[in-house]
Amino acid sequence: MASLATVLCAVFAVALALGQAAVARHRAAAAADLAALAAADHALGGPLAACGRARAVARAHRAELARCAVSGELADVTAAVRLGPYTLRSRARAGPPEAWHGAHAAAPAPAFRAAGWTAS
Repeated sequence: MASLATVLCAVFAVALALGQAAVARHRAAAAADLAALAAADHALGGPLAACGRARAVARAHRAELARCAVSGELADVTAAVRLGPYTLRSRARAGPPEAWHGAHAAAPAPAFRAAGWTAS
């Protein structure tokens, strides 16, 4: 009976860890989406202003801005959330539809890259 309890505890621990990872992944995705929208909204103020706004939005969602690049009205950001020894990253791009026409397939050069983080 004791071994069954141990197995059940291990199964529940794994399920809890997977649940926490899913929540952190969704938090990173939401932070990246909203940070990209904020950066695109402030893109005309320049890359520093746009990325500063994106950083503030990411922090409001308990995430860090790992990368921010602005090219014209297009913004490309990566947000990261730490979960124990792991870092979950999510990338999002935003801008007005007419700005995407003729845009290069490659991402613009980053205007901001956090120290200690690797950009994807």
